[in-house]
Amino acid sequence: MKILQSLKPRIFISIIFSLLCSISVSIAQENTDQENVEQDNLLREKAIKVFLDMRGNRAEHIKREITFINYVRDRKQAQLYIMETRQSTGAKGSEYTITLIGQQEFESINDTIVYISKASDTDEMVRDKLVKLLKHGLMRYVEKTPLADYITLSYNYKSKPTDVIDKWDYWVFSTRFNYDMSKRSSRNEFSINGSFSADRVTPELKTSFYIGSDYDREKYIFSSGETYTSISRSHRLTGLIVKSIGEHWSVGGFSSINSSYYSNTKFAFEIAPAFEFNIFPYSVSTRREFRLLYKAAYRNVYYEEETIYFKTHENLFYESLSASFQLKERWGSLWASMEGSHYFHDFSKLNLDFSCNLNLRLFEGLSMDIRGGYSAIRDQLALRKGGATETEIFLHQKEIAENYRLSTEIGFRYTFGSIYSNVVNPRFGNGGRHHRR
Repeated sequence: MKILQSLKPRIFISIIFSLLCSISVSIAQENTDQENVEQDNLLREKAIKVFLDMRGNRAEHIKREITFINYVRDRKQAQLYIMETRQSTGAKGSEYTITLIGQQEFESINDTIVYISKASDTDEMVRDKLVKLLKHGLMRYVEKTPLADYITLSYNYKSKPTDVIDKWDYWVFSTRFNYDMSKRSSRNEFSINGSFSADRVTPELKTSFYIGSDYDREKYIFSSGETYTSISRSHRLTGLIVKSIGEHWSVGGFSSINSSYYSNTKFAFEIAPAFEFNIFPYSVSTRREFRLLYKAAYRNVYYEEETIYFKTHENLFYESLSASFQLKERWGSLWASMEGSHYFHDFSKLNLDFSCNLNLRLFEGLSMDIRGGYSAIRDQLALRKGGATETEIFLHQKEIAENYRLSTEIGFRYTFGSIYSNVVNPRFGNGGRHHRR
């Protein structure tokens, strides 16, 4: 008993000492955590502010994988503007051009990264490769910030590259086959289509062939018990060959064989020599281009039914001139195209088509989209003399006379709040913004 009484003060002192130690450790840990938070905030403030002009899941993947920069939602807040442009390659892949444009203190410090994917590459492979290349490109900017002390570079040795012998001689082949059938109480649908293409693209010569066929059948069952069957079919064979002549000129030609019940065409053969001039060099086509394309064509056509001009067969000659302009800059992008054509036997049989797409960033948070198109149609030589019934018009079975087509779209988008957009959170999709009842 005396022993226990003598131990009580010691136990009490030990408990008090342990509590004091725990409180001290906790205070020290809190101070350390606070210092780490302050250090993280300081580094985050010093990180480069980047505006990522890239859409889709690639942008989200980059934000998730590259965390040593700040992503802002307005280009004027950014120190570095990153723009992605994309165009198809002859091997059915894509050429991605990532342009890094310095702003503010990084003005005039620019760079360009080019990556060519294969047709067999998955989205994951493309995204990972772009992340890797973009990390390399960012180093010249990060090295000018305090975050450079936390960046480590490593080198993985690889064998020396060897010459590749292409047994396909740059030819790429692609085939497609689709079968679709659906049944409802009032309508049955059946469609089958397929295609085959062969392409060979080199810097000097571009060659392309395509053959495709479509067959669609729809059966409608009315409440009265009557039925109506709609059948549409079309077949097409096209060819293209283009020879490069320097950085601005190209020469080549188009050819095609096609038939279409909708367009009253039983058989049509067409061949059209052409040449093209690009005011900008082709090497900068991902950012800007202004192409003028002229072609003179011969067309031999047989019609399904007699036309409104009492023709069942014609030999036609026509010419066309088109101008296409494309520009992508930090303020937005612009694409516009105009094409005019006419037949030589009757200059009043002409077609004029114009289309435009403008995306404009007006100021911080506000952008505007304008899309429009107009076509003046005076060259419908294949119209059926007997016209089309209301049912055939409703089901789009036969082409009818048109004088023009017009479409317009104007939209504004405004965002405000935090300038940062670093966080990616895919939970519950888009938060119900596209929820369907």
